[in-house]
Amino acid sequence: MKRRTFLQTIATAAAAGGAPGPASARTAGKVRIRKSLKWGMVKDQTGTLAGRFEKLKRCGFDGVEPNVSQVKDASEWAGASKESGLVIDGVVSPGTDDIEKAVDLCKQLGGDSILIVARLDKNKSFQHNWTETQSAIKAAAPHAGQQRIKLLVENVWASFLVSPLDMARYIDEIADPWVGVHYDVGNIMRWGVSEHGIEVLGKRIGKLDIKEYSLDKAMKEGMAKGFDVSIGTGSINWPGVRSELAKIEYTGWAAAEVKAGEWGYLAEVAQRMDNALGLT
Repeated sequence: MKRRTFLQTIATAAAAGGAPGPASARTAGKVRIRKSLKWGMVKDQTGTLAGRFEKLKRCGFDGVEPNVSQVKDASEWAGASKESGLVIDGVVSPGTDDIEKAVDLCKQLGGDSILIVARLDKNKSFQHNWTETQSAIKAAAPHAGQQRIKLLVENVWASFLVSPLDMARYIDEIADPWVGVHYDVGNIMRWGVSEHGIEVLGKRIGKLDIKEYSLDKAMKEGMAKGFDVSIGTGSINWPGVRSELAKIEYTGWAAAEVKAGEWGYLAEVAQRMDNALGLT
């Protein structure tokens, strides 16, 4: 199907409510991956929450990940998920404060993970940042385990935990089965190679963030501009990513984290994820 025809079909079906939803899982060899996206990518905030969830399913997504600050009424979100069949697979926490509160919210929504950013305070030493953020995660881990919610630390652009070896050591020192990594395949490209990170982190990876990065664009226009390319059109070696995911028999969620857009655009993002991860 041509791109324009595909987008028109999805957009029309989403508006009319007549297209079938996605399968509950996507399979690439032995790798079963379900597609999610960050709630901030949904540009159209009109209509009911359940209605927007239905449209996301028709765009090709199985789940959604809101930031804790975006959920004003947990019962509304949980109800919309139940009505639409779109899973709220996890929530995003902005830092290591109030992790237990985020865990309780995630449980209410039916999710199974918290994305945690171990932020860097440049006014403190590297070692202080390391032990302080670890301590906060360790303190919250027992409660997370009781609720069966995973605490997953993301590799972000904070000049902290940028090497997969650093991240592996950081997680291993916490030494809790409910603590792992939310691995962003695009973020690592500033310092390394996407598939190399998967090789090192292995089974520590609990979930994935999916975006693209162009080293050429970053060199010419600035580091942040490297993200301004569509999934599958930049510098990430997607066959290599797929190969390493297959080696660790990755089974779980992959969340798109790209710019916001309308329904047709979101359907294209879902299709690009299929192509990049070999889910078609």
